[in-house]
Amino acid sequence: MSRAFVNEDHATAHASPPVERPISTQPNYVTQSGMAQLQVRVAEVQELHAEQATCGDKADQQLVAELERDLRYFQQRMDSAQLVPPVTNTDIVQIGSWVTFADDTDTHQQVCLVGEDQADVALGLINWASPLGRALLGAAVGDEVVWVRPVGDLTLEVIEISVTP
Repeated sequence: MSRAFVNEDHATAHASPPVERPISTQPNYVTQSGMAQLQVRVAEVQELHAEQATCGDKADQQLVAELERDLRYFQQRMDSAQLVPPVTNTDIVQIGSWVTFADDTDTHQQVCLVGEDQADVALGLINWASPLGRALLGAAVGDEVVWVRPVGDLTLEVIEISVTP
């Protein structure tokens, strides 16, 4: 049926509540920048929620429910956050370290191990609890580690550990 024939009030009144965002069972380690990102996200969601509240009966109830769900999620993540100190030791890979590694084809790649909510593969920010993160965590320059992947294990050599990219 065309959207033009849907009663908007009826559709909104019968919309199902949004599915809760799953909370990871891993420890919620966060870097200082990861904590700042969480704080910004909470503030953004609170602001959007406040904007909807000013609309009274005309507020988008589905959006309000989604914002409340997101607020519960991000608030819980902030409450459970375990702030890791800034990296000062570049002897071993730790959360917050930038790591340059090479695979067996001598292809070099650089990533930073971060907390779950800060991870962004496109920026090279890898969740410390991911298979790649776990393989690199605790390694030293010159160490070979095995990245266990569904498509097959890959041996990596840690080339450099640094505080910045």
